[in-house]
Amino acid sequence: MSIPILWQNPFSYKSPLFISHYLLSLDENEKSVLKEYGINVKFQNTLFNYASFLKVLNLIHLKNKIYQLIKLRYNMKSYKSMKFHLVNFLLKLFVENGAILHKLDLHFADDEFQSEILHLFGRNERFVSKLQELSLTGISRLNIKSATALSEILAKNTTKISVLNVENYYTGYNEPQLLHAIVCIIKSQEQLRELRLIGEENPTEFHAIISALESQKESLEEVTLAYCDFNVEFKVLMNCKNLKTLRIKYCNNVRILETCLNTLEIKNSQIYTSSIVHILEKSGTLLQRLKLESDVGTICEESLLLRTLKSFCPNITYLNISCILFSTQFQDLICNLQKLQFLTLQDISGILAEELEEKEELKMQVMQLAKILPLTLQYLDLRYSGLSSYIDILLNNCYAPLKNLLINHLDDNKTTQALIKFCIRKRTLNYVGIYIDTDDHIKKEVEVYVKLVPSHRITVYC
Repeated sequence: MSIPILWQNPFSYKSPLFISHYLLSLDENEKSVLKEYGINVKFQNTLFNYASFLKVLNLIHLKNKIYQLIKLRYNMKSYKSMKFHLVNFLLKLFVENGAILHKLDLHFADDEFQSEILHLFGRNERFVSKLQELSLTGISRLNIKSATALSEILAKNTTKISVLNVENYYTGYNEPQLLHAIVCIIKSQEQLRELRLIGEENPTEFHAIISALESQKESLEEVTLAYCDFNVEFKVLMNCKNLKTLRIKYCNNVRILETCLNTLEIKNSQIYTSSIVHILEKSGTLLQRLKLESDVGTICEESLLLRTLKSFCPNITYLNISCILFSTQFQDLICNLQKLQFLTLQDISGILAEELEEKEELKMQVMQLAKILPLTLQYLDLRYSGLSSYIDILLNNCYAPLKNLLINHLDDNKTTQALIKFCIRKRTLNYVGIYIDTDDHIKKEVEVYVKLVPSHRITVYC
């Protein structure tokens, strides 16, 4: 029972030695080819047909594990040629032994597939017939033929894809057959649930790839767009009735979109409130998760943003916001979010230093924030907020039943004692995530009351 599970995704394991089990199943001609490179595969019966259990195939992981195996066990002479043969032998083995993939990551790198492998893929439609997740990445002029051929095969034989990821898309994607194949992949799916389109150098032309989403307007739930310049083609997203999540990273012309959402994530060098305010207003009470992250420390028209959120979006449960003024208007917003469960604050300190010259006044602001935190709040992330020197004040005045707290470090007695007192007073805190390792003496003292863990283990993403 365990063997099929263990061999579904073996290329994610650390050690490459499992590949030796596959090599035992190669035919004599393939073994003789490997023998020329110093790989002597002795005949041996295996207990299982390991290749048939494969469900997850990532070409980058496959090639990396082959490289590790060659480096660990065999002579490095003629490495590139040897790797080429091993990659193709294993792909052939998976197809011919009845593997049925659920997840496929086609990172093409800079090489082409053998025509024999492409022919095998096309002839054995069961290999990709139950594919649920597909990634097409690394397509360039050097591998355009392989990318086109495989995309055409996938368009013909897959209808169950729910997650499609197209990365490194650039304006130079001008191969008509490849573009047509990607469009056909989108249109041929019964229920495409999620699309990720990651551009390169902000392409402006998308050759009907975005327009093809009209065929998925009943099923599409989540869209991630990065490094793209939006055009009218993107208005098709407004027709997607079940679109709930939109993630936009480093894109231009965002204001062209107008849709009602449950989750909105915006990341850019600068965030302009006027370009997203219509989405916030239309989403209204349905908006529950919001992340706004600015690289250069600016959210333009901040007052408009805070006013809009307070007026239209009272049901937010997850808020991750950066570069916001620690103002009365901001505190009014937090006070108004009576369903807030997850709060992440980033890059407040620089703004605070400009606005509040007196430390005592700053302490009062932190104290006031602590007191108005909603009683629904369970998760508070202050690692990048610049409030490291005021954690003790916040904890001493916080009434929210926090379960997870993320901070930079525990390196002084007043913060340690404030944390212990909070644990005793509230009895809700389960974990404290630490970004920087803590002194063993402090760790031993605090862990009587709460578990200290690396912050990445308990981070909650939008």
